Amino acid sequence: MSGLPEYLTRELWLDQLFSSQEARRGGVVKRQIRDVERLVGRAAFAAAVRDRGFQAVENGRHFVVFCNSAPIRRVSR
Repeated sequence: MSGLPEYLTRELWLDQLFSSQEARRGGVVKRQIRDVERLVGRAAFAAAVRDRGFQAVENGRHFVVFCNSAPIRRVSR
């Protein structure tokens, strides 16, 4: 399985992600890294996050996007 389904563009996928209710409220969204790499690519995803003024972290199999510009602090190890 590789690439995008015929009905889906990179831009549409990113628009759907960042227009979700959670993202619009300034919350947190999570996506599997393999899906991001397959559907839009790591560089395009990182650029889309940065262009919106958001921050993202990579943990295990997921990207976690903080859909706001607040600082990120690690609470525990």
